[in-house]
Amino acid sequence: MIDTVTGQVVTNDYPQITLDLSTQWAAYHRHGAPRLLPEHPQERAEHDRLVDEIFADVNNGVYRTGFATSQDAYDAAYDRLFARLDALSARLATRRFLMGAHLTEADVRLFTTLVRFDAVYHGHFKCNRNKLTEDPVLWAYARDVFQQPGFGDTVDFDHIKRHYYATHEQINPTRIVPRGPDIDGWLSDPGRASWG
Repeated sequence: MIDTVTGQVVTNDYPQITLDLSTQWAAYHRHGAPRLLPEHPQERAEHDRLVDEIFADVNNGVYRTGFATSQDAYDAAYDRLFARLDALSARLATRRFLMGAHLTEADVRLFTTLVRFDAVYHGHFKCNRNKLTEDPVLWAYARDVFQQPGFGDTVDFDHIKRHYYATHEQINPTRIVPRGPDIDGWLSDPGRASWG
């Protein structure tokens, strides 16, 4: 985050930036913008634990898997990643979003990894137990979030692939960018709108 008057960097701590945008900058939210943080202390505590688990096991988990330099490190990261994805899939089997009927910060943070999963993490980072599209619950959830205003309309799959495949020379020395996967399915009906 940069101060536009002075040009000074205020912070590059993305987890804190998103929390600040939800709290300190609430007066600047557009009318009808979702509240991304639960107000009830018990729900907020549950939410914050979930955010921590998603970061450690999913957001950072794909990187620990992809950049592992030993088989043991890879296996441990891979197992932890898919154990968390399985737990999240089970949680989402009974609710539209991670905390219930409404989007929260936890959904935003999970979405950023899920939207890149099949295009990058499955092949490039060797997170290949299954594709996102092969988990019916997570795939429906990811499409539901993708189709919310401010999500899918900000995603550029071509840019995502070009960035990852061209910048990690130690993983992809040829810098060849794959043509797939087919992304048309992101706009198909996830069938979850009636859940909340």
